[in-house]
Amino acid sequence: MIFTELPLPGAYIIEPEPLPDERGFFARLWCQQEFAARRLETRLVQSSMSYNKSAGTLRGMHYQTPPHEEVKIVRCTRGSIFDVIIDLRRDSPTFVKHWAVELTASNRKMLYIPGGFAHGFQTLDDDTEVMYFMSEFFVPACARGVRWDDPVFNIAWPYTDRRIIAPRDATYPDFTDALGDPR
Repeated sequence: MIFTELPLPGAYIIEPEPLPDERGFFARLWCQQEFAARRLETRLVQSSMSYNKSAGTLRGMHYQTPPHEEVKIVRCTRGSIFDVIIDLRRDSPTFVKHWAVELTASNRKMLYIPGGFAHGFQTLDDDTEVMYFMSEFFVPACARGVRWDDPVFNIAWPYTDRRIIAPRDATYPDFTDALGDPR
């Protein structure tokens, strides 16, 4: 696996290293030793997938508060997404900065998202599937979000002419209201 640290400390793009032969290839997607060697979270307790029928579907920006902050590893297994993370760690030099990457079934990249980050994505294709691995169980009382279009983050989302978004995600409060005490 190839680990590339992103400009937001603790976040990584992880790419498989294919071992090709006449049948295709084999590639490792998870190795506890390789994650531990980089001091990344190795405890994964839950895996989920998201199916999105239409291009332009926006999900996010979600996070969990302490003590249930979660590390996520995200991979697009069908179609493609514009994936976004926001650093909400108040003590971080990149506090409120975001980073975006296109994850596709064909590029096979994964995004490692540290605890204390909000995460969301917008689908770029119909019939897109996204797989998640999480370090913590989902705790509804700790589930939070920030507005996907909050000007504090200044995210340039694709598909401005068509967007499908759940009422919950569309009505999260402004950043300052959402993070009265995020830590």
